[in-house]
Amino acid sequence: MHIGLIGLGKMGFNMRERMRKGGIDVTGYDRNPDVTDVGSVDELLAAVPAPRLIWIMVPAGQITDAVVTELGEKLAPGDLVIDGGNSRFTEDQKHAAFLVEKGIRFADCGVSGGVWGLQNGYGLMAGGNEDDIAAAMPIFDALRPEGERADSFVHVGGVGAGHYAKMVHNGIEYGLMQAYAEGYELLAAKDIVNDLPGTFRAWQKGTVVRSWLLDLMVKALDEDPGLESIDDYVEDSGEGRWTVEEAIANAVPAPAITAALFARFASREDNSPAMKMVSALRHQFGGHATRPAK
Repeated sequence: MHIGLIGLGKMGFNMRERMRKGGIDVTGYDRNPDVTDVGSVDELLAAVPAPRLIWIMVPAGQITDAVVTELGEKLAPGDLVIDGGNSRFTEDQKHAAFLVEKGIRFADCGVSGGVWGLQNGYGLMAGGNEDDIAAAMPIFDALRPEGERADSFVHVGGVGAGHYAKMVHNGIEYGLMQAYAEGYELLAAKDIVNDLPGTFRAWQKGTVVRSWLLDLMVKALDEDPGLESIDDYVEDSGEGRWTVEEAIANAVPAPAITAALFARFASREDNSPAMKMVSALRHQFGGHATRPAK
């Protein structure tokens, strides 16, 4: 199978490598000449055999819109576009409607795994027509971890459902990170706690709070025990906001996720050890930039 991949940033670059290791031929395009395989989208489309499958892995919003628009003008009927970025599910529906008028198929896929996906594999949440998802299954199998497909891949539903599931996933992630970070700050504030990093390390096996995020928390403390190099300013990617907006729209109480989002806003005003930890965790799992301590 031979596909085209547009976007070779922190996620796309590693995804290209994992797909190739999984037996998928990948031609990648990126504006960065150091990582791209071809010099333009036109060269990419010429390299991929028909019917083409083009995976988009670029930032959500205007950049994704521009790529979809360009592909809509250059692809042929029967080609398939998959948006694997972090687009809002409502944008998927707009993009699908635009492409279907030209006979071009569209699917969306929420991808989780961050900078560790090349090594560990990615969790995948797909939305789209059943036949389109089936056509892309060799790609999903190459990207996901080894083992049962159902443990790391789901066809959630129609177009937009994959990104909706990924949005909720990220909202949960906000709440989990905030809980770990507040526990960190509480332990750090108590003078009788002599080994703070060791406390978290002791939770990694046998406790009900063990998780990959906890493992990354220990890693962050190993690298910078006092988190002295990190500012407490924490960005939000947008999906936490969308999750809260959807909770309001559907009258679903989501106090933990909402509070975690608001805590990120508060981090931009106050000096907070907890928010230093949230920033450190985002860097550990996703390679998100941190701000140097003031």
